[in-house]
Amino acid sequence: MTPKSGQEWGTVLSHLVLGVVSLHAAVCTAQASRGAAAGFLLQALAATATILAPGLGTDEDGLAGAWVATVISLPLLAFDFHWCTNGHLMCAGCFIHLLADARLKEEQATCPNCRCEISKSLCCRNLAVEKAVSELPSECGFCLRQFPRSLLERHQKEECQDRVTQCKYKRIGCPWHGPFHELTAHEAACAHPTKTGNELMEILDELDQGRRKEMQLYNSIFSLLSFEKIGYTEVQFRPYRTDDFITRLYYETPRFTVLNQTWVLKARVNDSERNPNLSCKRTLSFQLILKSKVNAPLECSFLLLKGPYDDVKINPVIYHFVFTNESNETEYVPLPITDSVECNKLLAAKNINLRLFLFQIQK
Repeated sequence: MTPKSGQEWGTVLSHLVLGVVSLHAAVCTAQASRGAAAGFLLQALAATATILAPGLGTDEDGLAGAWVATVISLPLLAFDFHWCTNGHLMCAGCFIHLLADARLKEEQATCPNCRCEISKSLCCRNLAVEKAVSELPSECGFCLRQFPRSLLERHQKEECQDRVTQCKYKRIGCPWHGPFHELTAHEAACAHPTKTGNELMEILDELDQGRRKEMQLYNSIFSLLSFEKIGYTEVQFRPYRTDDFITRLYYETPRFTVLNQTWVLKARVNDSERNPNLSCKRTLSFQLILKSKVNAPLECSFLLLKGPYDDVKINPVIYHFVFTNESNETEYVPLPITDSVECNKLLAAKNINLRLFLFQIQK
């Protein structure tokens, strides 16, 4: 066993003091606040793990991280942690998922441990736990070494020699993906720089086709912005239940006026699937309804974007429809949110706030 230097002993001593202080704080606050006590306890465990495995690369370190994950009954997938009024911890992803499930089942969301009520107003973040978790070791998915969670993202993006990267000649069609430490050797031997002009033109044509599809959306939006009649408004989807024996969740906005016409928006989850709470994949679709009478067909383009105070990720998609007195409802079309996590964010909210743009096409 290699003897420790004075600097290493100083580091060990500082972590030891931190662990003792955190453990003492956990004992002192246990009666007043279980959540705060849990945070101090995790901080003490993190300090102890650092002493046992200073290089963050030993088996003991991984076991310490796994043991702490077992203590709070959740995998450590996120830095944000919420706690209920009885001090039980939930990571941000699980917290949002619980709120979304309660919305779908028309129930009050409850803590999975003690069954007390939880909501965004009743629960708050536990900064002590978040700080402790950020110092716990986590395994890099590429090199399998362990690092503090707070440093893992930077390591995987910038420092890891085994991270997956692409050839610099990908712009002329090289499909190579491989570990970063093999990049230099590959680029030195890559055959794409030596291809003839005709070969490169075929590759560039394929790349241009993909780029044209991306630019088509933005060109369409710029074209719509030149229309004479443009309107937009903030819309608020409110949750309701159907009158069926087995009720289903749907959303509807109050009536609003845009382009001198009265409209309503409706939305549904997983296309009115019977039990969307049993599905991991969740989607929202919406329908635009014209409520006022028109003297002539009203041709419109429309799209929904996130509201000014929301952080949901929506990829804009433009829809078209010709409204008449006989055909005043569009089909249900997908709300282009990026994934189920973003859908859960919307479902967990009390109301869904978005922004609607309407463009009237003049004949």
